[in-house]
Amino acid sequence: MCNQLGSSTAHYREPMIHAVCQDTYEVVDEILFISPAAINIKNEEGHNIIQLAVINRSEKIYNLIYHIIERTNEYRLMTDSSGNNLVHLAGGLAPSFVLGRTTGAALQLQRELLWREEIETLMLPIELTNENVYGETPEMVFTREHLHLMKQGENWIKTTAESCSITTALIVTVVFAAGITVPGGSNQDSGIPVFKNEIAFTIFAVSNAFSLFTGATALLLFLSILTARFSERDFLVSLPRRLIFGLFTLFISTAAMIVAFCAILYIVFCDQRPWMLAPIAGFACLPISVIVTLNSPYWQT
Repeated sequence: MCNQLGSSTAHYREPMIHAVCQDTYEVVDEILFISPAAINIKNEEGHNIIQLAVINRSEKIYNLIYHIIERTNEYRLMTDSSGNNLVHLAGGLAPSFVLGRTTGAALQLQRELLWREEIETLMLPIELTNENVYGETPEMVFTREHLHLMKQGENWIKTTAESCSITTALIVTVVFAAGITVPGGSNQDSGIPVFKNEIAFTIFAVSNAFSLFTGATALLLFLSILTARFSERDFLVSLPRRLIFGLFTLFISTAAMIVAFCAILYIVFCDQRPWMLAPIAGFACLPISVIVTLNSPYWQT
């Protein structure tokens, strides 16, 4: 189709603009191969293909034309009718369909910060303080455009941390109580646990201790989130990292608690009925299966 249309850019205007906004790499690559001048196509607002790629967070298109931007000052330093350079445009709020690709306002803001940092690599440090016709630097534009998203991100991550803190505190309480209350009791004369020579009892002791320590770690991580400053830069690395580590340690603590519980069930009920080991193991896998099933759509995206 492109070969039939020829190299005239007029034929490619609509498909080119639509492909850039949708981050359709194959279409843009084909058009630029036939007509390199198509990179200068502009939409109704006067933004060319490079500016549209930055505005719409079209990562594939950006990677395709990166070498062109980097080597050509005309493209690297270009501005629109309002005096906005590429970093100004990157500071604008992403379209809703782009934000919707990421779950959670805090993680959406993190992606916005990462995108701005990527565009900043094209500029010299002194160029990052250039002002548009409204007297705004790129940083001022970003702060203004993302003020509402930042408040949403703060509320989202606080709510998540509070909910996880309650869950973690409950797990720590349960495993602590299980640790000081020895299953099967102790010898009244020596105080040594009755099941100390059982392999399942050793598994219980190790798993219970591991669950307690990882749960306490998760609790401290969630508390550190609740006491954070919630500045703009915190959403780039600090807060998401604490949240991810907190959720990971919470998951590990929950898994260890399940293992400890299964070990006790085996000691108490499976001594003369080893067939019960199979249903106990099956039930233990149920929470993990639920988590995998519920989160599979996010992993696919």
